Amino acid sequence: MSDVGVERQPPTGGVKIVYLGPTAPHWEVRSDYGDKAMIDGFRERLEARLLLLPPHDPQFRRNRERVNRDAERENMVIEWDLGYPEDEA
Repeated sequence: MSDVGVERQPPTGGVKIVYLGPTAPHWEVRSDYGDKAMIDGFRERLEARLLLLPPHDPQFRRNRERVNRDAERENMVIEWDLGYPEDEA
């Protein structure tokens, strides 16, 4: 699908997902802006996907991509803070 000629809408919200460490809960979702109900729904889906997964778990990578696609569908800006620099590759 091509984005040529398609006007991009402004983001509907923004969240930062922060890794809290090896003790559960591992994740915190911080909202910068957006509709509270939409952010809460996104947070619930995210927590269901990441609840017991630290970033070094192989399942994390697949679930992170699902979270990213979910954010893209909702037209949300998403930022990950895993506590270490990530490769830009």
